[in-house]
Amino acid sequence: MQTPSFEQLLEATCHFGHLKRKWNPAMAPYIFMERNGIHIIDLYKTQAKLEVAANALKEIAKSGKKVLFVATKKQAKQVVADRANSVGMPFVIERWPGGMLTNFATIRKAVKKMAAIDKMAKDGTLDNMSKREKLQISRQRAKLEKNLGSIADLNRLPSAIFVIDVMKEHIAVAEANRLGIPVFGIVDTNSDPNVVDFAIPANDDASKSIDIILATVCEAINEGINERKVEKIDNKDEEEAVAEEKPRRQRIRRKAEPKAEEANEAPAAE
Repeated sequence: MQTPSFEQLLEATCHFGHLKRKWNPAMAPYIFMERNGIHIIDLYKTQAKLEVAANALKEIAKSGKKVLFVATKKQAKQVVADRANSVGMPFVIERWPGGMLTNFATIRKAVKKMAAIDKMAKDGTLDNMSKREKLQISRQRAKLEKNLGSIADLNRLPSAIFVIDVMKEHIAVAEANRLGIPVFGIVDTNSDPNVVDFAIPANDDASKSIDIILATVCEAINEGINERKVEKIDNKDEEEAVAEEKPRRQRIRRKAEPKAEEANEAPAAE
């Protein structure tokens, strides 16, 4: 994993914050200066925070756990979908379903309902229904796919969530904080970095800025996944080697001992 250089972050407009009047005082440590009424983010601190966050996500992926990406703003949807798909992680780019984390069992029921409809389509159950019923079920399936299709493989709560805009995704952040799930996020100058565990100060409105940060993060996740695969192979090889080297137990045949009567019997005199 290679952290983007200062020039790369600058070219991706990661340094542009919000208007001064919209700033959050908690972001003061990450602001470099003000120019034309707009706050400029310190990209050296962006680099440092991005590296810390990427390393932490790499360890999560290495342990075989899932990271949920959340981005419902227009300019981030496609970027998040593409990057999350590339590393096989779940994501939410439509409306955040309230209670998705705190009421995860209900969300899983909705996902199972989607799978049940697919099963009905395969076994021919839908063909025996009326046209109206089929239409209603198809619409229900399309709605579920739009909102929950990207998390269909999420069988348990994620080990971390990554949000693009902390303010916009405040419900997701609040649910994760309530459950003690680590939160990673791109934090702009109008947001509070204290509500997330790993804050990456950067422009969260430009698609270029979002993409360069997600590229680094997903590269780290991919490295973690690959290292996990290598470790599994190495452990399997070690187990097989140990099994081959383990000596077989040899059966020792003992000599038959003389019976007590024969041992005590004196030799006959000639």
